[in-house]
Parts: sequence; structure tokens; C-alpha cells
Amino acid sequence: MKRLNFKPIFIALSGIIAVACSQEQSTAQQYIGIMENKENHQYEVQLSEEEWKDRLTPEQYNILREAGTERAFTGELNNNKKKGVYYSAATGQPLFTSETKFESGTGWPSFYAPVTKEAVVLKEDNSYGMARVEVLDSSSGSHLGHVFPDGPKPTGLRYCLNSAALIFVPEGENPPQLVKDYLEKHPDEKVDL
Repeated sequence: MKRLNFKPIFIALSGIIAVACSQEQSTAQQYIGIMENKENHQYEVQLSEEEWKDRLTPEQYNILREAGTERAFTGELNNNKKKGVYYSAATGQPLFTSETKFESGTGWPSFYAPVTKEAVVLKEDNSYGMARVEVLDSSSGSHLGHVFPDGPKPTGLRYCLNSAALIFVPEGENPPQLVKDYLEKHPDEKVDL
């Protein structure tokens, strides 16, 4: 009798997420080489929880401030192929560009590199019984998603992010006020494609 080998498949039922944003599980130790010691990172944008709730939609608040995750293949930016820049929905900070976006097949927008190394903070995340590396925006510490070592060259990384955590501005279009305000304070962070 031939024995079949099955890979376990995890399903999200009743709001319990068994696996978020990953095709294969890896330990956070594999990422330590790409993580910097940012335990004492000072976040410029610090708002009260009430201020965050006023600024964000309920879905954005759940993801950005409570480290929630949108269901796979439901985010509006997953299949976005337009040229442009992705900003933090919490602060308007530039984070990623369409030039580093790729189709990962995971159901979440995926990128192989941020606009600069300083745009994100990486933090060990051992929630849900998994060892992962969380990706936060460096201006407010808002949760964006996770990073995994199974991306394409040149970095080999996959920044797997939530659409609701991002604002996409197509090339040539005016950004929303949140982005304009951020770039007015930080003109050196403006991204030109």
C-alpha cells in the first residue's frame, strides 16, 4: 500500500487565524540577521487610542493598532499592478513602491524591499504559537504585516502586508492629505519613480 504525504493545510474558522501570511513556517531566528536592535526605537507619531480611532477606519485600527490581519485574497491592493507608491495608512509615510511588488500567491500584497531600510522596523513576533518577524512603520510603530525569507532576488525577502494598512497613490496622481502632511514635514522621504 502506497503511503501518501500530505502537507497540513490551516483554515481560518470562526475568526481564529491559524496561519497568517505564510506559505511555509520559519522561526524568527532565521530573521535575526535582518533585524536591527530597535527595542528603544522612538516613534515620532504618538497618538492616544481615541485619536487613532478617530483617524482610522475600524478595519485599519484593528490591523494597524491591534496587529490584526485581513483575510487572504480580500485586500484591494493584492492584485494592484499600477505603478506608484505605497504609504502607511496610519501616518502617510512612504513605505514601498510598485517596483518591488511581486505576485507571491499568498493573498496579501507582497514586496521584496521597502523604499529605505529606515522606513520599517522589524520586531520578533511569537503570537499565535508561531515565530515570525513583524513589520511596523518606523514613524508610528503601526503593524503592517510580516516578513519572510522566501521572496525573490535581490533580497530573498517577502514583506507580506495588509492592504488596509497601506495607501496606494498611482504615479502622477495627487496623494491624500495625510500623505501630503507627512511629506511636508519630511521632504527628504519623497519617493520619485
